[in-house]
Amino acid sequence: MIYTLEDFIREYKKIKAMGWIRTHRPGPTGIGKTLEDLLGIVENNLDQPDFGDYELKSCRIGSNSMLTMFTLAPSPDGANTYLRLKYGYQSDVYQNKGRVLHATLSADRFSTIADTGIKLKVSCKDDRIYIESENELESVYWTQAALQQCFERKFKNKFVYAKAMARGRGANEEFFFSEAYEISGFNYQSFMQLLKAGKIYIDLRIGQYHSGINSGKTHDHGTGFRIKEIDQPLLFSNSNRIV
Repeated sequence: MIYTLEDFIREYKKIKAMGWIRTHRPGPTGIGKTLEDLLGIVENNLDQPDFGDYELKSCRIGSNSMLTMFTLAPSPDGANTYLRLKYGYQSDVYQNKGRVLHATLSADRFSTIADTGIKLKVSCKDDRIYIESENELESVYWTQAALQQCFERKFKNKFVYAKAMARGRGANEEFFFSEAYEISGFNYQSFMQLLKAGKIYIDLRIGQYHSGINSGKTHDHGTGFRIKEIDQPLLFSNSNRIV
C-alpha cells in the first residue's frame, strides 16, 4: 500500500521497469484496475483520495476512449421520461417494445439518434446547459450551479495522472506504464470551455424497468459527463512530470 507521493514515485518506477503487463480486467477500465492492483490500492467508489491526498487517474497514450467524470440527471423532475418518450426508439430488449434513449451529445454538432433521423445537441446558454433539437430548444437542462457543485465534489482532491502505452485487445490487452504527472489547477471554467468546444460529451442512458412494480417506467442508468482520455489533461492548468 502507498501513502505518500514519494511512495507512488518509488513503486511506479518499479512498475515501469516491469515492461509490458497484461490487463487485470478487460475493457476500458482495465488500465485503472491494473495500476491500482500493482500499487496495492483497493478499488472503491467512495468520494475520497486513492492514497494520501491524491486521487489516481490513468490513460492509454493516444487513446480515444471516453472517461466518465460524473453523472447528473437533467432537470426538471420527469425530464428523462419526457426525453425518452419524445426522442426515444423501440428496443428489442424489452418485450413491450417500449422506448429507450441512448445517445452521446456534444455542443459542437448535432448527433443522430439511432435510426430515427432525429438529431440532438447540447446548447450552452447563460447559466444553463440545454438539449436542443433541429426544431427547438427543449426545456430540459442542467444549471451551471448544479454542474459546478457536482464537478467540485468529484474533483476536490489532488491528482496523479499516469500514462501507459497499450497493445492488444480485451483480456489480452497489455500496458507499459511509462510516465506520470502531478497535476493541479482543475477548475470549473476549464470544464465549461471544453464543454462548449465539444470536447466534453453528455451520454444519455435512459431505459425502462424490465419487471416488477416499476415495469415499463423510466430507468435512468446515469446521465454521464464524459471526456476522451487524451483530452483529460486539458482540464488542468498545472502539470509536473514526476516519473
